Amino acid sequence: MSEAGLDAFIAGLPKAELHLHIEGSLEPETMFALARRNRLTLPFASVEAVRAAYAFSNLQDFLDIYYAGASVLLTEEDFFDLAIAYFRRAAADGVRHAEIFFDPQTHTDRGVPFATVADGLLGAMDEAARTLGISSRLILCFLRHLDEAAAFATLKAAEPYLDRIAGIGLDSSEVGHPPSKFARVFKAAGERGLRLTAHAGEEGPPAYVHEALDLLHVCRIDHGNRALEDAALTKRLVEAGMTLTVCPLSNLRLCVVRDMAQHPLKRMLDLGLKATVNSDDPAYFGGYVNDNFRAVAAALGLTRDEIARLARNSFTGAWLTDAEAAPHLAALDAHVAGVSG
Repeated sequence: MSEAGLDAFIAGLPKAELHLHIEGSLEPETMFALARRNRLTLPFASVEAVRAAYAFSNLQDFLDIYYAGASVLLTEEDFFDLAIAYFRRAAADGVRHAEIFFDPQTHTDRGVPFATVADGLLGAMDEAARTLGISSRLILCFLRHLDEAAAFATLKAAEPYLDRIAGIGLDSSEVGHPPSKFARVFKAAGERGLRLTAHAGEEGPPAYVHEALDLLHVCRIDHGNRALEDAALTKRLVEAGMTLTVCPLSNLRLCVVRDMAQHPLKRMLDLGLKATVNSDDPAYFGGYVNDNFRAVAAALGLTRDEIARLARNSFTGAWLTDAEAAPHLAALDAHVAGVSG
């Protein structure tokens, strides 16, 4: 298939996004618009200055700017506008279902009430379902650089919303903050009926993936690249059918890989791992989900069947019932058949 044909195939392919930090979809233009609306002064002179700052050498460099950008989010309207902008962009990429992370501690620590954050995001999710046909799930992430007590306090604050929150995640600075630090709060979350996932094996070692499985009892691994350094762990993930939410452009921008041609995604597929493609923090890493598909397809020489498999994995790895996933999988099959026809 030609490059143009493959691009069209990716563009029309129904897909789900399972690794998206909603705060990381804050485009510089929106950042400045919200700063003006909320009468705030940003530490950047212009949109161009923000984009110039997006030259990261590691995860912490990115997080420093990420948290600065989040300071413009103050009102329910801000969170609604942030999320609906993402959903509109995702719809243009063929996303039919999205499972989005949010970091309440980033906002509550600034004095923004939990309810303000949740109500704005949930309102946008309802609007996206109504006007764009995108279903979604909300995942509350604990910031791993904060302590266990702060995570428990956040879980307590979330109690009025637990019927609208699908699961719990773990993000932020990975190195030095192993999953074991949050074993008790993940147990408490699981007892409340929440699904469990965690960032592991991005910059952290394979041991962090083991901990996420054995101590947090997650049903999904976010990133998981470094699991491939441990053959027994890789075999375990394959046998369990564990979904990995891989983020290629993020990995490149944060120097997890030095070149996209070195990205482990094709090897994951060859080994039988249930990998998916996602955008992580698209405003910061230079690409939404189709940009990620295109980048790995070009760099790794992925076939149409491999690309379709990644999209299929996104629906079967999503927190959807079989009945909910069925129409998406049927649309995927129809797209593949239509292109081959």
